Amino acid sequence: MTVDTKYKSGKSEGDENFPVASRIVAVRHRAPILAFYRFARAADDAADHPTLDPQSKLSILAALEETLLGRSDEASDAIALREQLRLRNLSAQHALDLLKAFRQDVTKHRYETWEDLMDYCRYSAMPVGRFVLDVHGESTATWGASDALCAALQIINHLQDCARDYQNLDRVYMPLNDLSAHGTTAAALGASQASPELLGCIRALAAKTEALMPDAKLLPSSVSDLRLAAETSVIVELARQLINLLKTRDPLSERVHLSKMRASWFAAKAIGATLAVRGIARFALSKSTGMMPHER
Repeated sequence: MTVDTKYKSGKSEGDENFPVASRIVAVRHRAPILAFYRFARAADDAADHPTLDPQSKLSILAALEETLLGRSDEASDAIALREQLRLRNLSAQHALDLLKAFRQDVTKHRYETWEDLMDYCRYSAMPVGRFVLDVHGESTATWGASDALCAALQIINHLQDCARDYQNLDRVYMPLNDLSAHGTTAAALGASQASPELLGCIRALAAKTEALMPDAKLLPSSVSDLRLAAETSVIVELARQLINLLKTRDPLSERVHLSKMRASWFAAKAIGATLAVRGIARFALSKSTGMMPHER
Protein backbone atom coordinates (compact mmCIF):
# COMPACT_ATOMS: atom_id res chain seq x y z
CA MET A 1 0.00 0.00 0.00
CA THR A 2 1.48 3.32 -1.02
CA VAL A 3 1.25 6.59 0.88
CA ASP A 4 -1.45 8.37 -1.10
CA THR A 5 -1.31 12.17 -1.06
CA LYS A 6 -4.58 12.28 0.87
CA TYR A 7 -2.86 10.43 3.73
CA LYS A 8 -0.08 12.99 4.06
CA SER A 9 -0.03 15.78 6.62
CA GLY A 10 1.51 18.33 4.29
CA LYS A 11 4.14 19.04 6.92
CA SER A 12 7.65 19.74 5.64
CA GLU A 13 11.12 20.28 7.06
CA GLY A 14 10.33 23.98 7.42
CA ASP A 15 7.56 23.21 9.91
CA GLU A 16 9.75 21.41 12.43
CA ASN A 17 10.83 22.76 15.83
CA PHE A 18 14.46 22.33 14.88
CA PRO A 19 16.44 22.96 11.68
CA VAL A 20 16.52 20.14 9.14
CA ALA A 21 19.38 20.39 6.60
CA SER A 22 19.36 24.17 6.95
CA ARG A 23 21.61 26.45 4.92
CA ILE A 24 24.22 26.07 7.62
CA VAL A 25 24.82 22.50 6.44
CA ALA A 26 27.11 22.10 3.43
CA VAL A 27 25.18 21.83 0.15
CA ARG A 28 26.70 18.42 -0.65
CA HIS A 29 25.15 16.93 2.50
CA ARG A 30 21.64 18.34 2.18
CA ALA A 31 20.22 15.90 -0.37
CA PRO A 32 20.70 12.73 1.72
CA ILE A 33 19.49 14.45 4.90
CA LEU A 34 16.37 15.76 3.16
CA ALA A 35 15.72 12.34 1.59
CA PHE A 36 15.96 10.76 5.05
CA TYR A 37 13.63 13.40 6.52
CA ARG A 38 11.03 12.93 3.77
CA PHE A 39 11.16 9.16 4.19
CA ALA A 40 10.60 9.62 7.93
CA ARG A 41 7.81 12.15 7.30
CA ALA A 42 5.97 9.68 5.04
CA ALA A 43 6.25 6.97 7.70
CA ASP A 44 5.17 9.36 10.45
CA ASP A 45 2.17 10.54 8.45
CA ALA A 46 1.08 6.94 7.96
CA ALA A 47 1.53 5.95 11.61
CA ASP A 48 -0.25 9.09 12.85
CA HIS A 49 -3.11 9.15 10.37
CA PRO A 50 -6.33 9.65 12.36
CA THR A 51 -8.63 7.44 10.26
CA LEU A 52 -6.48 4.67 8.78
CA ASP A 53 -6.87 1.33 10.52
CA PRO A 54 -3.75 -0.27 12.07
CA GLN A 55 -3.33 -2.86 9.32
CA SER A 56 -3.38 -0.19 6.61
CA LYS A 57 -0.77 1.80 8.50
CA LEU A 58 1.46 -1.25 8.84
CA SER A 59 1.03 -2.00 5.12
CA ILE A 60 2.28 1.49 4.23
CA LEU A 61 5.29 1.05 6.52
CA ALA A 62 5.99 -2.34 4.93
CA ALA A 63 5.88 -0.76 1.46
CA LEU A 64 8.36 1.89 2.56
CA GLU A 65 10.73 -0.82 3.81
CA GLU A 66 10.40 -2.97 0.71
CA THR A 67 11.14 0.02 -1.53
CA LEU A 68 14.04 1.18 0.63
CA LEU A 69 15.63 -2.26 0.36
CA GLY A 70 15.14 -2.38 -3.42
CA ARG A 71 12.50 -5.10 -3.40
CA SER A 72 9.87 -2.88 -5.01
CA ASP A 73 9.22 0.67 -6.18
CA GLU A 74 5.79 0.88 -4.54
CA ALA A 75 6.56 3.68 -2.05
CA SER A 76 7.89 6.69 -3.93
CA ASP A 77 8.96 8.42 -0.70
CA ALA A 78 11.60 5.73 -0.17
CA ILE A 79 13.16 5.83 -3.66
CA ALA A 80 15.11 9.07 -3.15
CA LEU A 81 16.59 7.81 0.11
CA ARG A 82 17.47 4.45 -1.45
CA GLU A 83 19.35 6.28 -4.21
CA GLN A 84 21.17 8.55 -1.74
CA LEU A 85 22.24 5.53 0.31
CA ARG A 86 23.61 3.93 -2.87
CA LEU A 87 25.47 7.07 -3.92
CA ARG A 88 27.02 7.54 -0.46
CA ASN A 89 27.57 3.84 0.24
CA LEU A 90 25.57 4.21 3.47
CA SER A 91 23.65 1.57 5.38
CA ALA A 92 19.86 1.50 5.47
CA GLN A 93 19.94 0.50 9.15
CA HIS A 94 19.10 3.93 10.58
CA ALA A 95 16.00 4.16 8.37
CA LEU A 96 15.01 0.61 9.30
CA ASP A 97 15.32 1.52 12.97
CA LEU A 98 12.95 4.44 12.40
CA LEU A 99 10.41 2.11 10.82
CA LYS A 100 10.55 -0.04 13.96
CA ALA A 101 9.54 3.00 16.01
CA PHE A 102 6.69 3.90 13.65
CA ARG A 103 5.38 0.33 13.80
CA GLN A 104 5.52 0.63 17.57
CA ASP A 105 3.48 3.84 17.33
CA VAL A 106 0.75 1.83 15.59
CA THR A 107 0.67 -0.98 18.14
CA LYS A 108 1.81 0.52 21.46
CA HIS A 109 0.06 3.54 22.98
CA ARG A 110 1.38 3.62 26.55
CA TYR A 111 4.81 3.56 28.25
CA GLU A 112 5.17 2.44 31.84
CA THR A 113 8.55 3.91 32.76
CA TRP A 114 11.12 6.50 31.71
CA GLU A 115 13.36 3.61 30.66
CA ASP A 116 10.62 2.32 28.34
CA LEU A 117 10.37 5.78 26.80
CA MET A 118 14.12 5.99 26.31
CA ASP A 119 14.07 2.60 24.60
CA TYR A 120 11.46 4.00 22.22
CA CYS A 121 13.70 7.02 21.59
CA ARG A 122 16.49 4.62 20.65
CA TYR A 123 14.49 3.86 17.50
CA SER A 124 12.34 6.96 17.02
CA ALA A 125 14.97 9.68 17.48
CA MET A 126 18.55 8.50 17.84
CA PRO A 127 18.80 7.07 14.27
CA VAL A 128 18.19 10.56 12.88
CA GLY A 129 21.27 12.04 14.51
CA ARG A 130 23.36 8.99 13.71
CA PHE A 131 22.41 9.22 10.04
CA VAL A 132 23.38 12.90 9.85
CA LEU A 133 26.71 12.09 11.47
CA ASP A 134 27.30 9.24 9.01
CA VAL A 135 26.52 11.54 6.07
CA HIS A 136 29.20 13.92 7.34
CA GLY A 137 31.70 11.08 7.82
CA GLU A 138 31.90 11.68 11.57
CA SER A 139 33.20 9.08 14.01
CA THR A 140 30.79 6.77 15.83
CA ALA A 141 32.38 8.20 18.99
CA THR A 142 30.02 11.17 18.48
CA TRP A 143 26.93 8.96 18.73
CA GLY A 144 26.63 9.18 22.52
CA ALA A 145 26.25 12.96 22.55
CA SER A 146 23.98 12.81 19.51
CA ASP A 147 21.78 10.15 21.13
CA ALA A 148 21.32 12.35 24.22
CA LEU A 149 20.37 15.34 22.09
CA CYS A 150 17.97 13.40 19.87
CA ALA A 151 16.26 11.78 22.86
CA ALA A 152 15.84 15.21 24.44
CA LEU A 153 14.32 16.59 21.23
CA GLN A 154 11.90 13.67 21.03
CA ILE A 155 10.71 14.05 24.61
CA ILE A 156 10.36 17.83 24.21
CA ASN A 157 8.09 17.13 21.23
CA HIS A 158 6.08 14.58 23.22
CA LEU A 159 5.55 17.04 26.08
CA GLN A 160 4.59 19.87 23.71
CA ASP A 161 2.05 17.63 21.97
CA CYS A 162 0.92 15.57 24.97
CA ALA A 163 -2.71 16.71 24.78
CA ARG A 164 -2.99 16.39 20.99
CA ASP A 165 -1.41 12.91 20.98
CA TYR A 166 -3.90 11.74 23.62
CA GLN A 167 -6.97 13.42 22.22
CA ASN A 168 -6.37 12.61 18.54
CA LEU A 169 -4.48 9.31 18.66
CA ASP A 170 -5.04 7.95 22.19
CA ARG A 171 -1.25 7.91 22.57
CA VAL A 172 0.52 8.78 25.82
CA TYR A 173 4.28 9.16 25.87
CA MET A 174 4.38 10.44 29.44
CA PRO A 175 5.38 7.37 31.51
CA LEU A 176 2.43 6.02 33.46
CA ASN A 177 4.43 5.57 36.64
CA ASP A 178 5.43 9.25 36.53
CA LEU A 179 1.80 10.25 36.12
CA SER A 180 0.86 8.01 39.02
CA ALA A 181 3.65 9.38 41.21
CA HIS A 182 2.16 12.86 40.73
CA GLY A 183 -1.34 11.71 41.60
CA THR A 184 -2.83 11.78 38.12
CA THR A 185 -3.59 9.62 35.09
CA ALA A 186 -3.51 9.80 31.31
CA ALA A 187 -7.16 10.90 31.32
CA ALA A 188 -6.03 14.30 32.64
CA LEU A 189 -4.62 14.99 29.17
CA GLY A 190 -8.16 15.29 27.86
CA ALA A 191 -8.79 18.54 29.72
CA SER A 192 -8.50 22.03 28.24
CA GLN A 193 -6.11 23.04 31.02
CA ALA A 194 -3.61 20.98 32.97
CA SER A 195 -4.36 20.17 36.59
CA PRO A 196 -1.72 21.01 39.21
CA GLU A 197 -0.87 17.31 39.37
CA LEU A 198 -0.41 17.01 35.61
CA LEU A 199 1.64 20.21 35.52
CA GLY A 200 3.86 18.77 38.23
CA CYS A 201 4.43 15.66 36.13
CA ILE A 202 5.17 17.65 32.96
CA ARG A 203 7.71 19.76 34.80
CA ALA A 204 9.33 16.74 36.40
CA LEU A 205 9.69 15.13 32.96
CA ALA A 206 11.11 18.40 31.60
CA ALA A 207 13.70 18.24 34.39
CA LYS A 208 14.56 14.63 33.45
CA THR A 209 14.96 15.79 29.86
CA GLU A 210 17.18 18.64 31.00
CA ALA A 211 19.44 16.05 32.62
CA LEU A 212 20.24 14.77 29.10
CA MET A 213 21.58 18.15 28.03
CA PRO A 214 25.10 18.03 29.56
CA ASP A 215 25.88 15.08 27.28
CA ALA A 216 24.02 16.68 24.37
CA LYS A 217 26.05 19.89 24.71
CA LEU A 218 29.21 17.92 23.95
CA LEU A 219 28.10 17.27 20.37
CA PRO A 220 29.06 20.57 18.69
CA SER A 221 32.62 20.36 20.00
CA SER A 222 32.85 16.65 19.17
CA VAL A 223 32.19 16.83 15.44
CA SER A 224 34.90 17.68 12.93
CA ASP A 225 32.74 19.49 10.39
CA LEU A 226 32.50 23.19 11.30
CA ARG A 227 29.11 23.66 9.65
CA LEU A 228 27.70 20.65 11.48
CA ALA A 229 29.13 22.01 14.73
CA ALA A 230 27.24 25.27 14.10
CA GLU A 231 24.02 23.45 13.19
CA THR A 232 24.11 21.21 16.25
CA SER A 233 24.93 24.14 18.52
CA VAL A 234 21.74 25.82 17.30
CA ILE A 235 19.72 22.67 18.02
CA VAL A 236 21.22 22.35 21.50
CA GLU A 237 20.34 25.96 22.33
CA LEU A 238 16.78 25.69 20.98
CA ALA A 239 16.27 22.50 22.99
CA ARG A 240 17.48 24.26 26.12
CA GLN A 241 15.07 27.14 25.58
CA LEU A 242 12.10 24.83 24.95
CA ILE A 243 12.84 22.88 28.12
CA ASN A 244 12.73 26.18 30.00
CA LEU A 245 9.28 26.87 28.51
CA LEU A 246 8.04 23.41 29.49
CA LYS A 247 9.07 24.12 33.07
CA THR A 248 6.89 27.23 33.21
CA ARG A 249 3.97 26.79 30.76
CA ASP A 250 0.96 24.53 30.39
CA PRO A 251 1.07 22.72 27.02
CA LEU A 252 -2.66 22.00 27.27
CA SER A 253 -3.61 25.68 27.27
CA GLU A 254 -0.49 27.68 26.31
CA ARG A 255 1.87 27.85 23.37
CA VAL A 256 5.12 26.06 24.18
CA HIS A 257 7.07 27.11 21.12
CA LEU A 258 9.58 29.83 20.29
CA SER A 259 8.60 32.58 17.90
CA LYS A 260 10.63 32.70 14.68
CA MET A 261 12.27 35.90 15.86
CA ARG A 262 13.34 34.45 19.20
CA ALA A 263 14.47 31.21 17.60
CA SER A 264 16.57 33.16 15.10
CA TRP A 265 18.13 35.20 17.89
CA PHE A 266 19.07 32.11 19.88
CA ALA A 267 20.38 30.47 16.70
CA ALA A 268 22.63 33.43 15.90
CA LYS A 269 23.91 33.48 19.46
CA ALA A 270 24.74 29.75 19.35
CA ILE A 271 26.48 29.99 15.99
CA GLY A 272 28.55 32.95 17.14
CA ALA A 273 29.67 31.13 20.26
CA THR A 274 30.61 28.02 18.28
CA LEU A 275 32.58 29.95 15.69
CA ALA A 276 34.39 31.85 18.43
CA VAL A 277 35.35 28.64 20.24
CA ARG A 278 36.48 26.99 17.00
CA GLY A 279 38.46 30.08 16.05
CA ILE A 280 40.26 30.15 19.38
CA ALA A 281 41.02 26.44 19.12
CA ARG A 282 42.41 26.80 15.59
CA PHE A 283 44.55 29.74 16.64
CA ALA A 284 45.89 27.80 19.65
CA LEU A 285 46.71 24.84 17.42
CA SER A 286 48.51 27.05 14.92
CA LYS A 287 50.59 28.54 17.74
CA SER A 288 51.51 25.11 19.10
CA THR A 289 52.52 23.75 15.68
CA GLY A 290 54.05 26.92 14.30
CA MET A 291 51.73 26.73 11.27
CA MET A 292 48.53 28.50 10.37
CA PRO A 293 45.55 26.13 9.87
CA HIS A 294 45.61 26.45 6.07
CA GLU A 295 49.30 25.44 6.02
CA ARG A 296 48.75 22.01 7.54
